[in-house]
Amino acid sequence: MTGVLLLTGCVILLCTLMGRFLDRLAVPSLLIFIALGMFFGEDGLLRIPFNDYNAANVICSVSLIFIMFYGGFGTNLKAARPVVVQSVILSTLGVAGTAGLVAVFAHYALSLPWMESFLIGSVISSTDAASVFNILRSKKLALKYHTDSLLEIESGSNDPISYMLTTVAVGIMGGESVFIPLLLLQQIAIGIAGGLLLGKVAIWCLRRGMFPSEQSQTIFVFAAVILSYALPSAFGGNGYLSAYLCGIYMGSTKLPQKRNMVHFFDVVTDVAQVLIFFLLGLLVTPMELPAVLLPALAVMVFLTFAARPAAVALLMLPFRPTLGQVGVVSWAGLRGVASIVFAIMAVLEGVEMRYNLFNLVFCIVLLSISFQGTLLPRVSAKLSMIDQTADVSKTFNDYQEESDIDFIKVHVDKNHPWSGKSLKELPIPSDLLVVMVARREETIVPNGSTVLLPGDLLVLAARAFEDRENLSLQEIVIEKGHKWRGCSLRQIPTRSNALIVMIKRGNETIIPSGGTTLQTGDTLVIAQSNTTQATA
Repeated sequence: MTGVLLLTGCVILLCTLMGRFLDRLAVPSLLIFIALGMFFGEDGLLRIPFNDYNAANVICSVSLIFIMFYGGFGTNLKAARPVVVQSVILSTLGVAGTAGLVAVFAHYALSLPWMESFLIGSVISSTDAASVFNILRSKKLALKYHTDSLLEIESGSNDPISYMLTTVAVGIMGGESVFIPLLLLQQIAIGIAGGLLLGKVAIWCLRRGMFPSEQSQTIFVFAAVILSYALPSAFGGNGYLSAYLCGIYMGSTKLPQKRNMVHFFDVVTDVAQVLIFFLLGLLVTPMELPAVLLPALAVMVFLTFAARPAAVALLMLPFRPTLGQVGVVSWAGLRGVASIVFAIMAVLEGVEMRYNLFNLVFCIVLLSISFQGTLLPRVSAKLSMIDQTADVSKTFNDYQEESDIDFIKVHVDKNHPWSGKSLKELPIPSDLLVVMVARREETIVPNGSTVLLPGDLLVLAARAFEDRENLSLQEIVIEKGHKWRGCSLRQIPTRSNALIVMIKRGNETIIPSGGTTLQTGDTLVIAQSNTTQATA
């Protein structure tokens, strides 16, 4: 266990330290995590043997639950409303059509039996939510005609259909008597009912204030995510569909402390993605990949240039899309972690095939992420589909669902320059709003004619500063014994990319100058550019 924890900690630490660097690479960052897994693996430099398909299946399947939930929870339905119908059609009929076309190709081009061909088509028929989300966010790829929202909903919701088709194929190949319409109806009906019911129960509990702290609320939602998969699965339903719908239901509802929950699951999902891609890279044996490289390349080329474009063009035709939109949606059909997880499930069921299914699908995914993922921004630009005026972040709930407002208090004494003046006389910027005046034991909702008196406490509202890619704010408290205590600002050796912009001293706010002397209890607000953090 010590060795496993040591490896896990090192990998997560390495991935975290590489985060900003990876965002600048042309290739999708998730591809690097696969490469890291292969580097640590038995054919890599560290030669760590790992071939436990059962453990990999459990870890990846659980991680996929949170990826599916967060895919729904983070989707902004208001932004996606114009393309919801297209997204649902692509995530259902599109998946089935892609699976069928790939099956026909594999049967005739690779001379595989029909059921083996259908299994391959089923496993790789869905697009990967983790890869699509990662590229759209990291590359800030805002697309015209709500195409980014379309891709997010499609990739987040099409894994359940691929999972159901894979289950059908594995059952038939295993000799089970499967009545396909009934099985699909059972999976879909129980999955939908379970996800919506658990989402509604979770929201009811959160709104009733049943939890004493924000932490307990988050833990409750964490448990609800697990149950949203487990309960429907126990009754024969599609757990992934349930988790995704539970996420959509909860994400589209106003909840207390929702932003904190989003930030929590954002971290959980990022760790899950890193863990899955690293683990799959560790699981694969690179020396075995050449045996399936040519058939994998053939399937990937057919999938990219024929099957996916044909399904997209046919199904989007009634909505009269532009040629550019069809081209981007076709190209953005990245295969990913879900396909590999479904392949592992099939391998564990003992399905016999001419090619090793895990290695075949792994190569297809690797080629898809490398080729399609790397060129997606370039293809989008070439087809004039990038919207320079839009922000892809707004297609996610966590950027728009709650307004980020901070409240500021201002004490008015008899010497204050605002004392005795009405609010309309004050030079207050338009984006700074006086929302309340506390006067002795009276609370006043002010208007422009409200006159401020000595002793008044003003509460103002303004949009909070958010850390940006190259600019952040941090605080340093000057405690007793601090090396800066008693020093003037001009004596402090701050870095060239750091600037002390404000000092909080008790109830006083000081705009500093070079002669300002720091005292015990002062809180310094430092503006920090680039990636270097100010030190004290």
